[in-house]
Amino acid sequence: MNLFLHICCGPCATYPLAKLRQEGIAVNGYFYNPNIHPYREFKKRIEGVQQLAEISNLKVEIETRYGLTEYLREVVFHEHQRCPLCYAMRLEVVAQKAKERGDDAFSTTLLYSKYQDHEGIRRIGERLALKHEIEFYYEDFREGWKEGIEQAIAMDLYRQPYCGCIYSEQERYDKAFKKYVEKIKL
Repeated sequence: MNLFLHICCGPCATYPLAKLRQEGIAVNGYFYNPNIHPYREFKKRIEGVQQLAEISNLKVEIETRYGLTEYLREVVFHEHQRCPLCYAMRLEVVAQKAKERGDDAFSTTLLYSKYQDHEGIRRIGERLALKHEIEFYYEDFREGWKEGIEQAIAMDLYRQPYCGCIYSEQERYDKAFKKYVEKIKL
């Protein structure tokens, strides 16, 4: 099988890439993540994917255009449904490209994260598979969570502290601020 794999970041790709190759699947990667904010974070993640590609001998196509405007157009006023909208936005492009390339299937490293909605990703992937007449490859890579972290550390890949979108960044700071306020009250 030739698989076109959406890569959200280097660390999330380590375990899925190893597992897929172990299963005899030929993998080509694609970094397409218009949700990532700010720009310097976007650049760090690209560098991490390039580093992984070099270490792992992975062919990867990287969308270097910073697509924050398109992402915001999709999710503004729908912030509470932002994740499914973001999954769909990215996987739509991945499915189209996989079909154009003549790959057998497409998938995503989002399936490695225990913080993502696997059933939602699966539903979106299957819907897009029907639309574009190409298989969506689903595998639950969460079993390799710890192993993937260890691999990323061993490879010295940049490991980000949040999903990537401006909303998750705010949530990260909101939690830190809440802890700070609670500490001051004590």
